[in-house]
Amino acid sequence: MSLDLDHLRQWIGRSETRVEMLAPFPANALAATLDRADPPYEAGTALPPLWHWLHFLPVSPLAEAGPDGHPARGGFLPPVPLPRRMWAGSRLSFLAPLVIGETATRVSTVTRIEHKAGKTGDLVFVTVRHEVAGASGPAIEEEHDIVYRALPPADASPARPLPAPDGAEWSFPCRPDPVLLFRFSALTFNSHRIHYDLDYVTREEGYPGLVVHGPLIATLLLDGLRRKFPDQTVNQFSFRALAPTFHIDAFAVHGKLDRPGHAQLWAEKSGQLTMEAQAAFSVPNPADRSPTRT
Repeated sequence: MSLDLDHLRQWIGRSETRVEMLAPFPANALAATLDRADPPYEAGTALPPLWHWLHFLPVSPLAEAGPDGHPARGGFLPPVPLPRRMWAGSRLSFLAPLVIGETATRVSTVTRIEHKAGKTGDLVFVTVRHEVAGASGPAIEEEHDIVYRALPPADASPARPLPAPDGAEWSFPCRPDPVLLFRFSALTFNSHRIHYDLDYVTREEGYPGLVVHGPLIATLLLDGLRRKFPDQTVNQFSFRALAPTFHIDAFAVHGKLDRPGHAQLWAEKSGQLTMEAQAAFSVPNPADRSPTRT
């Protein structure tokens, strides 16, 4: 496929705004999906970090779905003519909590479109900046990287796996069965067929199994931090996807402190590093604790 980068770069600066009253159901459904024994999420409760991904979701008619299940390209995001589309990573700052029951606003802007030549073909990176504000003002700043890539040649050599770090101070095993992937797809209104259609993902995209969502793995990384430090407040978080994980893979999320209030987090399968992340967080003094969750 030919890439008209000048045409695609016309999308730089394009913006959209979404306004939503933050209902409690998505948080309660995700807590159940993650097997968390949380008290019910209700009006006045703060959303945990990253759970804003359950909100501000684009809703498109089924008739507009493309062959891969995504909406047809060329709306807010540029119509990159490469078949594979993945969430490559994000960088987030948490400025203030988003509170269930309040109305919040997300303003999204396409800020960068870059082309790179990979070992197996063209890569196009699209960066979107999200600014989320709650009732009391700015709450989250996020840069979201999306990568589009060509299908690899049939004779392409697999990428050399990166070894996972040693020295984890906490670890949590994960079983990415199709039920988990279905639930996360439903909660994020993600109709990308690579996450639930085994026939499509093996025949059309050449993967060995259903692809585990990158944001699901990132959510599990921070969930591990929450389980290790229940009273923490995350201030910053960034992650980068390095290799795909499939429903046939047993994997785990790990973490360790490299200094007080700063954690290295990673996901691995069979010793292979699949995602790396960093989190900066604080733990309040007992006298400063509030009834809202962090």
